[in-house]
This record gives sequence, structure tokens and C-alpha cells, in this order.
Amino acid sequence: MADVSIHGLAKSFGPVDILRDINLTVEDGEFVVFVGPSGCGKSTLLRIIAGLESVSAGEIRIGGRRVNELPPADRKIAMVFQSYALYPHMSVYKNMAFGLKFAKTDKAEADRRVRQAAEILKLSALLDRKPRELSGGQRQRVAIGRAIVRKPSVFLFDEPLSNLDAALRVNTRIEIAKLHQELGATMIYVTHDQVEAMTLASKIVVLNHGRIEQVGAPLDLYRRPCNVFVAGFIGSPRMNFIKGEVRGISNQSVTIGFAGAEMKVDLSGKDLAVGDMVTVGIRPEHMAEQGADAIALEGRVDAVERLGEASYVYMKLASQDDVVVRAPGEAHIAAGDLFKAYFSPRSTHVFDAEGRSLRMDVKP
Repeated sequence: MADVSIHGLAKSFGPVDILRDINLTVEDGEFVVFVGPSGCGKSTLLRIIAGLESVSAGEIRIGGRRVNELPPADRKIAMVFQSYALYPHMSVYKNMAFGLKFAKTDKAEADRRVRQAAEILKLSALLDRKPRELSGGQRQRVAIGRAIVRKPSVFLFDEPLSNLDAALRVNTRIEIAKLHQELGATMIYVTHDQVEAMTLASKIVVLNHGRIEQVGAPLDLYRRPCNVFVAGFIGSPRMNFIKGEVRGISNQSVTIGFAGAEMKVDLSGKDLAVGDMVTVGIRPEHMAEQGADAIALEGRVDAVERLGEASYVYMKLASQDDVVVRAPGEAHIAAGDLFKAYFSPRSTHVFDAEGRSLRMDVKP
């Protein structure tokens, strides 16, 4: 396997900048997920690593070797796409072995690799079937198997679960995680689904408008987002954001008023002044904390989503801010009710007027 390093990478299509100043290292054996909204540049970045797109500036190295000028076939990578791209007239076995035939791999070695990959992916009983005889999840496993047999240095996945239904997405996601553990391979995975990112990645790269916003382990990004964008993108349902105002500053704390409430948070106020506008962030799952320091926010319930183990309460505060609260599944709440949510100042996030986090030590 190999590491991947990117330095000063930029990509433009004419006057339009798609990627700007990308600097990133993917360590050998890491599972790195590129995540972000549509149009943020994550798939373009993956295609550049694969050699399917050229760079406008910067350098890419795989296993320490500069690959900017190398075609995809010489980069020792294997890519799994959103579409399975299987040959319909070929069996599963022949689909998996097809690339090895063109690479002039010895027949016995090719057979060994195909059967080994089939064993890993639980496809051994399906090797004689045609793609039309397989489920969507099985077809995607064949596409992954076709990548495995090539023994690449790096696996690249471009939204491979997008065509699957909800249940298959979960099952295939677990299989990909197991595959990474078994192979110990370097994997780079693109998705717009932050749940996939949180559950699969050892490291997440959050992109927005062609730039990297933050890089870190899933729980680090969840607990310590660097700005409003990352805070709102990581977590489901998304973090609640409420406008507030600085009302007092002491040595190591700041008093903030918002939505009819007031709280004191442990925070350096060196970059703030009384009267400054800030944004208070509270995750839905942290709005049911009734400890000694709990603060209440009251609002009118607009809707309730009941999921069994939890109920998500959508409410509008008197300040007209909309918030979502994760309540117990058996909670007796209905649309139109007045409802109080409680939270601890220790679990809040505070962002300045430019959206930058002022708290990087949040304890959920």
C-alpha cells in the first residue's frame, strides 16, 4: 500500500476555479473520506488523484512518487464508481478477472486472486452468475472485487452506495468497513452523506467551494468544528444555530444573551467586545440536559418526528429561531404544544461574526 500527498493543488475550468490551494496527506492504510455539498469539488479531487483529470497547479505523490504526468493505469490505483460498470454478458468471475487478462497476469495467479477476493466479499457462490442475476449490493461487491484483484496501492471510491436502497446502503457500508480492516489498504472515499463519512472514516476532509474547511477524525470534527459550515454539516440532524449578543466579558468567561436566555460560557473574550454579535450552536441531542446548570428555551412545536428510540421535536422559539430537539421516543409531545428544551452551556458552541469557532474544547 502507499500514502498519498497533495501539495498546492489547484484546478480550474477556464476562468472557473474548482479547487484552490489543496494541501493534504493521506497516510498509508488510512480510510479518508472527502465530504461536502454538491459542487464542492470532492469528486474532481478524487478524479485528479486517479489521473482522470489534470491539475492546473500543484503536485500529487503516491507512495512518494510524483504522478502528475502518469496515466491512470500507471498510478497503481483502483477506482470504484457510483455505477457498477459491469459487462452484462460476462459472469461475475470474468468481470473480476477482465483487467488481469489485459495486464497479462498469469492465469493461475489471476484465478487465485479472483477466488481470494470472492471469498473476502462473500461472492464465491455467485461466480458463475451474470450481473442481471444479482442484487444491487451484490453488483457493487463485484465492482469492489474487480478493484481488489488488481492489488492497487490506493483504492478510490466515488459515491459507491448512491444507487442502493437504505437497507443495502447500511449493509454495504459495513462490508466496506470490514474490507478496510481486513486489507489494511489505503482508501479514499467520496460521499455527500455525512453519516457515511462519520461511520467509515479514520479521517474526514470537509470541502466547501473548492477549499478544505477542516481535516480530522470524525469525533474531533463533531466535538470541535472549526466554523459554522463544518458544525452544520457534521451531525444529523444538523446543529441548531441561534443569533446572540455578547453582554459581558471577564477573565475566562463571556456572557451571551440569546433567544430570551442568558448564559456564561468558559471562553476567552480577547477577540470580543460587549455588543458583538455571535452565533450559539447547540446540537439537537444536547438539548435534553437537565443538570444543575441547565438553561431552558421555550417554543411552540411545529412538528414531531417519531423514530421509536427518539423523537425529533421541531419548534419555533419566541425569538423566531427554528430549533430541533432530540427527545425520548415515548415523550408525549404534539404539534401546537409549548415545549421547553434544556441544555448545558458546557455543550454549546460559539462562533464569531465571521463564523469561526471561539470554542475548540467543547465537551459533549
